[in-house]
Amino acid sequence: MHFQHLFKPLLVSCVALSVASSLQAQKIDETYNQKIKEYTTDTRFLPSSVLNLADDPKVSSPLKHFGSIIGAPGVLHHTTEIYGYFQKLSQVSPFLKISQVGTSEEGRPIQLVTIGNEDAIKRVAHYQKQLALLADPRKTTAQDLEKILGDSKPVYYINCGLHSPEMGSPEMVMELAYRLITGQSDEIKAIRNNIILIINPVSEPDGWDKQVDWYNRYTKNRTNFEDGFPRVPYWGKYTYHDNNRDGLQMSQALTKAMYKIYFDWHPTVMLDLHESVPLLYISTGTGPYNESIDPITIGEWQVMANHEMTALASQGLPGVFTWAFYDGWNPGYAFWIANNHNSVGRFYETFGNAGATTYVRDLSTQKYSGDPVTSKEWYRPDPATEKVNWSYRNNINYMQAGVLAGLSYAANNKRVLLTNFYQKGLNAIKKGKEESPKAFVIPQKQSDPAMAAYLVNQLRGQGIEVHKAESGKNQGDYVVMLEQPYRNLAVSLLTKQNYPKEAKFPPYDDIAWTLGYLNGVDVKAQDTLTFSVSDLKLLTEDAKYIGKVDGEATNYVINYKAQNTVLPALYWLKNQGKSTKISVLETKTAVAGVKDTLGAGSIVLQGLAAEDAKKIASQFGIDLWPVTTLPSTKQHELTLPKVAIYHSWFNTQDEGWVRFTFEQRGIPYTSIHKDDLKAGNLKQKFDVIVVPKMRGSASDFIHEIDKKFGPLPYTKTAEYPSHGIPYATDDMTGGPGFDGLDKLKQFVEAGGVLVPLENSATMIAETGITRDLEKTEAAGLFHPGSIVQAKARQTDSPILYGYPEVFPIFRGIAPILQTKKHNRNMMVLQYGTKPLKDEEEYKGPIMGLPDKKVEKETKKATPKKEEPYVLSGMVKNEQTIIGHGGIFNVPVGAGRIVAFTFNPLHRYINHHDAPMVWNVLMHWNHLGMGATEK
Repeated sequence: MHFQHLFKPLLVSCVALSVASSLQAQKIDETYNQKIKEYTTDTRFLPSSVLNLADDPKVSSPLKHFGSIIGAPGVLHHTTEIYGYFQKLSQVSPFLKISQVGTSEEGRPIQLVTIGNEDAIKRVAHYQKQLALLADPRKTTAQDLEKILGDSKPVYYINCGLHSPEMGSPEMVMELAYRLITGQSDEIKAIRNNIILIINPVSEPDGWDKQVDWYNRYTKNRTNFEDGFPRVPYWGKYTYHDNNRDGLQMSQALTKAMYKIYFDWHPTVMLDLHESVPLLYISTGTGPYNESIDPITIGEWQVMANHEMTALASQGLPGVFTWAFYDGWNPGYAFWIANNHNSVGRFYETFGNAGATTYVRDLSTQKYSGDPVTSKEWYRPDPATEKVNWSYRNNINYMQAGVLAGLSYAANNKRVLLTNFYQKGLNAIKKGKEESPKAFVIPQKQSDPAMAAYLVNQLRGQGIEVHKAESGKNQGDYVVMLEQPYRNLAVSLLTKQNYPKEAKFPPYDDIAWTLGYLNGVDVKAQDTLTFSVSDLKLLTEDAKYIGKVDGEATNYVINYKAQNTVLPALYWLKNQGKSTKISVLETKTAVAGVKDTLGAGSIVLQGLAAEDAKKIASQFGIDLWPVTTLPSTKQHELTLPKVAIYHSWFNTQDEGWVRFTFEQRGIPYTSIHKDDLKAGNLKQKFDVIVVPKMRGSASDFIHEIDKKFGPLPYTKTAEYPSHGIPYATDDMTGGPGFDGLDKLKQFVEAGGVLVPLENSATMIAETGITRDLEKTEAAGLFHPGSIVQAKARQTDSPILYGYPEVFPIFRGIAPILQTKKHNRNMMVLQYGTKPLKDEEEYKGPIMGLPDKKVEKETKKATPKKEEPYVLSGMVKNEQTIIGHGGIFNVPVGAGRIVAFTFNPLHRYINHHDAPMVWNVLMHWNHLGMGATEK
């Protein structure tokens, strides 16, 4: 007998009686109620907690304000309408206010909504101050703690609309806000009185408006969700889905706004609302969990998820699950801003249709952590059926019911949450005092001192305290003392990651982020302090490296060590219209008056004014040495190229990161696409074309979006004003075609340089522009984003100027390319330090030749210690990639293809790899030097 069927009506009746009792004095909006029921496709998808919205005489509901309820079919609102509604609520309710916390790259405001009782709204600054005290236990005595806990409120931060086609949350929170400021049930009043809710309604406003326009322009009337129709090509100006991978870089406007929110409020809980899997996933993660996270947080993940699952189960909602789908390792997601700073970071994944249209969705092939999403498991006690008729309102229901359950938990457990928040900071301080390391030192002497200052500023942006040694033997060094609340984050960022090879499920994303390696900065952990704390002074503003210019002359040299700012400085100099001659030394050279031997790639500036030398030093953090006698060793003149960055309309993810990197560095470029390839004459316009990483195969590169969907304009119009940004086209479909591909080949043959990155290198090889590269398989290789060793094969190649023979690079999951053995001189850089098996020296007998005489060894040689391949992260079956090519320099006609089989411009985080691209640009017309000519 199934007892659950006996008890369910009783449970529902009890809930209904409770709700009815608490709402006797309040009028219910029955029209709104009826519309919710009408737009919900199945009563099993209708939780009781989203019904019975108040009919408030003073405050307009979404129905009264917009003319339709939230979740109505075909109805979406632009950011101005969403913000306008919240503005309206703030004018009529004492429980809500709205303020701007940022501005997007395209100029749209990023707003923050605050909800609480009148006391909370009036005393916002007080509660912010209280949470700031709890965030840093060093500022709080044991006697004061009880008083602070008694006069504080947890802040619950809900982040919405980060991924633009995930379209439920910005709409849902309008209804949620109305419910919270007008409701008079005991549950709603407890939320309003006991916690402060802050909502970022549209954290990616640029992308949201583009998506709303895309829905209205193209997809509103689709009848089949799986028809392959293309998605909107751009969200933000630079980032697409990766805007949720910017938590460590802090590079985008939306991330900076979220950090401002965090440090203004120190929210106790952060919940990021996403959509992707059926029907609602509540994050905990399969593990392995990030090594730096306090066990208290891990416990809180489980408690909150199980509370919400139970609350939704009590309302009869199927398809709710936890544990599976995500791991809990990478700290770079938006919601990890909270986890990294001793709060609780969480996320939902509800089931969305990328708009307000109802579709029958097939779940039969979806699996997470090895199990079908329709299977009954300990973490999914009530799965959905293999097909569901899914509406926009269903999504709103699930999301809002979960959020209400989460807010109730916070309201009823506010002291526990606040105490845990304080305790995690206390635990971190204690670990910093008692455990190793005790500190990190970032020496002032670096190959690229400007990047050392950049790293310091990244740490400070995370709230990590950094000191500078003002005196003593470490004078000028930066020091991170670990007796501080964010000690765990500092250790995570500055030490290697140890992802377990035996993990049962593959990682969700990159698994290594050691910032010293990624920035090319030497960072030293200290178990025993080698300096006096009295010599240290806390940094209160950003670090900046000012380059040294020891004296004045008309000629200067830059000792090139792959500094990120050298190429930008040369472009700046060119833009000044100066007649300075720029030359590059091709070998190591000792020059009178210069302290160190100049490395290959060092820059000679002839006819440089002393004033300009000082500006380069100041603006770009580069040391310049005045010289009276010019070097006479072999050198070539440097001609800065005209650069194009190619973008396809079917995949703009990494192209945006490349554009962002170029702009941040001040490297000029022109953005081109399929129509530019078809137009031809590319060599007359450009010297170098960079092809950012793209997904897919050669067919995708050639044909891009299927012509059956065309013509498909992406243009700005009066009706769709957000489109056509950052680029426009009258038809997104069709790709460059074979004609455009031939024009690209002509560009290379005429002397141009083509620089494809990661998978794009494979795509280019598959097109046949070069036949010297081919895809090769590595049996069993699993290479999630990790930091690994690479070795120069052609040490004299300009592509590797400034780098040592062996150095770290970042590599993720990507194809491997190789040449025939007789073309291995095209391999500039290899993975690992050992050669490929077919390159190992044969020492056996050779038939037809006299046997070699083997001299007796008088002393057994000590075997050379092999460099490890993995420096941070994990690679399975690494032996299958060691020896394969990381960079190839392939001659094609009069030009070159410089193919990177990793991504040196990955998400604006692996800055140490980027100068290899800058080297290609600087020496674009001298890439034939070295081994490729032998």
